[in-house]
Amino acid sequence: MDTSFIALAVFALAVAVLSSFDRRTKPLERRLARLDQKVDLLMAHLGIEEPADPRMAEVDALLAQEKKIAAIKVYREVTGAGLVEAKEAVERRMR
Repeated sequence: MDTSFIALAVFALAVAVLSSFDRRTKPLERRLARLDQKVDLLMAHLGIEEPADPRMAEVDALLAQEKKIAAIKVYREVTGAGLVEAKEAVERRMR
């Protein structure tokens, strides 16, 4: 009886901590997205282009070899993107 109560208490505490963390990160993610957009607008206004990472050629070479999963993995390493974002970006590069 005591161990199940302790396990339930630990689970409830973990859920509370995780939900608190999510509430704090959402506003920061939105603010970061706005800052990214502003930096992109400034760079476009000044005519500055971000230099292409040389490893993106590796992504293209993997796509030419029809190694989509490996290309997604390299894309994630280069950009730090999440799995879904990387998959969508690699699929756009395939077109």
